[in-house]
Amino acid sequence: MRTALLFPGQGSQAVGMGQSLAQAFPEARAVFAAVDDALGERLSTLCFEGPAEALALTANTQPAILAVSLAAHAVWAARAPAPAYVAGHSLGEYSALVAAGALGLADAARAVRSRGLYMQEAVPKGEGAMAAVLGLDAAKVAEVCRAVAGEDVLAPANYNTPEQTVVAGHARAVERAGPRFKEAGAKRVVPLNVSAPFHCALMAPVVPRLKAVLDAVRVQALGVSVVTNVEAKANAEAARVVPLLLQQVTAPVRWVECVQAMVAAGVTRMVELGPGRVLSGLVRSTSRAVEILNVEDAASLEKALAAVAGP
Repeated sequence: MRTALLFPGQGSQAVGMGQSLAQAFPEARAVFAAVDDALGERLSTLCFEGPAEALALTANTQPAILAVSLAAHAVWAARAPAPAYVAGHSLGEYSALVAAGALGLADAARAVRSRGLYMQEAVPKGEGAMAAVLGLDAAKVAEVCRAVAGEDVLAPANYNTPEQTVVAGHARAVERAGPRFKEAGAKRVVPLNVSAPFHCALMAPVVPRLKAVLDAVRVQALGVSVVTNVEAKANAEAARVVPLLLQQVTAPVRWVECVQAMVAAGVTRMVELGPGRVLSGLVRSTSRAVEILNVEDAASLEKALAAVAGP
């Protein structure tokens, strides 16, 4: 079976995440120790013990999810065959790049700490918003955004499933669009509790600041192709890693197409590595052609390894 490893993004965090893996596996403990050292603080304690309010801050959430995801990856990689592809949702693309060998763990931890901080600072609190539009075709979501935006920013930010598209932009535009999405046939419009309107033009101030960080990072040859958010196709070129990460800041996450591209390339199993099962749910809503496993703690690892081993 051709396997792809998937890495979650922001929104998958929960107090206690990664603790089971750290207690049970030295590979996981080594990842948490390396991230703590890179940031000069005990981020692992925040993952394991909270408080939830501090964990929810974007500047903390992003390196915390990266740490847990890569702890899960370290444990998995020591016990399972190498994947055909890796991919990550938004922030998760950094985890995927570490798994592919393109970025070092310490560099990635510092980069996503900066990324999270810059995203938090890009838009004054209350001026931006995001909402999930459920049950409406993505093309119609984009059409409503164009019709409603006016002088404001409003655009699709995450193409998560064929019937779930997240929009981002000015809070007033997101609010204005709600009734229009429903008129167009949406089943529900769900405001998201986020600290910034990610993956839209309002994130433009992040790009030059993040570029200065990423330009100082050594990008190494990729050992496995990364299916990128921006292009929804596999990239194996080290020279394209940083440009794609910078484009990702303001471009939508094309997750539906990422999943479809991996399935078309012959992937029959996807393993979500990291906290929660958000991506597993998105994959199930996009394709029934793949087996989906997840690894977030010792119990789920055992179950996933048993599935890979077969009868």
